[in-house]
Amino acid sequence: MEQLNFDIGTLAENEEAADNGALTKTHDAPLAARLRPRDIREYVGQTHLLAPGKLLRRAIDADRFTSIILHGPPGVGKTSLAELIAKTTDSAFIRLSGVSSSVADIRREIAQAVVRRQTSGRRSILFIDEIHRFNRAQQDSLLPDVESGKIRLIGATTHNPHFYVIGPLLSRSLLFQLQPLSEDEIKELLLRAISDERAFPGLRIRISDEALSFLAKICEGDARMTLNALEIAVLTSSPGPDGFNLIDLPAAEASIQKKAIIYGDDGHYDTASAFIKSMRGSDPDAAVYWLAKMIHAGEDIRFIARRIVIFASEDIGNADPRAIMLATSVMQAIEMIGMPEARIILSQAVTYCATAPKSNASYMAVDEALKDVSSERVQEVPVHLRDASYSGAKKMGHGEGYKYPHSFDGHFVAQEYMGVDKSYYHPSESGYEAKIKERMGYWAQCRGGQEIREDGKS
Repeated sequence: MEQLNFDIGTLAENEEAADNGALTKTHDAPLAARLRPRDIREYVGQTHLLAPGKLLRRAIDADRFTSIILHGPPGVGKTSLAELIAKTTDSAFIRLSGVSSSVADIRREIAQAVVRRQTSGRRSILFIDEIHRFNRAQQDSLLPDVESGKIRLIGATTHNPHFYVIGPLLSRSLLFQLQPLSEDEIKELLLRAISDERAFPGLRIRISDEALSFLAKICEGDARMTLNALEIAVLTSSPGPDGFNLIDLPAAEASIQKKAIIYGDDGHYDTASAFIKSMRGSDPDAAVYWLAKMIHAGEDIRFIARRIVIFASEDIGNADPRAIMLATSVMQAIEMIGMPEARIILSQAVTYCATAPKSNASYMAVDEALKDVSSERVQEVPVHLRDASYSGAKKMGHGEGYKYPHSFDGHFVAQEYMGVDKSYYHPSESGYEAKIKERMGYWAQCRGGQEIREDGKS
């Protein structure tokens, strides 16, 4: 059994550092660190988790949890939230890094947590930033002590924990996904910052509405990026005649090294329209340009990815079935990667879709079928196609006369599937759909000598 020898005085000093080191910041610390919220009321964002009655809020208020995994993009408040949980539950806060900490570091901190509990009755929260960087052995080393309650774990990651955190640890944890802050929340954060005495002691700050809106949009919901930009803008400005440091639009642009783009509601919809129409028109250069404008203007990359997925089905369809798979993969990838690298992933999808063969046949087919379903008498399911798997179905004749296509040459047999002579899907001559059209022509001939006309109808 491992013997633990700790100097109680040293432990007390470490405990004080654990309490104060996270929440008490010097003037040399970045603005985001100086302005970490001191209680839940000062925390901006994540109302879907922290509003009264929400699961995480209930777990904090009741002080009943063993392990928590917080995941979400950078700068959304994972570390600040972990510190607040420790403060609210009167727990010592111990921080380790998934980048630089070892199993020995974990064991040392857990051993100190055990002594702390024995000497003061106080529990400890072990916060591991970037827990996805821990290998399996490091994560495994946490299990016994999480299970026994020696420590309470809070892990933070920018990655999907289902891919990067081991199953046994996930099963013992509450998982919460943090979202990028909204533009209104970023504005609230900025206005609080310029009025907080911890931010810029001795300075009086004023920010213009244009600068406020620009930073709220350009920082993509990242609170840390927002506060860093504000700090640069303040430190590079001078007091005016009225004694205030004015942060106007040029100062905001310079602080983040991006120029403002006029991109209100009209700009949002007009640019998205130009983006889609450029891909539909098979112009990859124009499509990438409008993509770049949207990214630079701070458009939500998830909105862009959703439009690409829709386009891959609506405008490419079966002319290139790989497009929808690529677009869906891109939508998943940007969630895990985030900006700025997500721009590369989006560009790959855009250039692929813009240069792919085009067809809207699937889109037209379902709309035409929906029109018939909504405006005409709905067709009854033919008896031979009805479910015959339950008791009594055969007595009603369900399934009788059904021909199993795999029992026939070519896995095809002519039989009725709709009960009415209608044609909805008319494949084009574009890309892979040309092969589909050829195959459908062969089947039409097998059904009764019919042929596919040039317009695709039988």
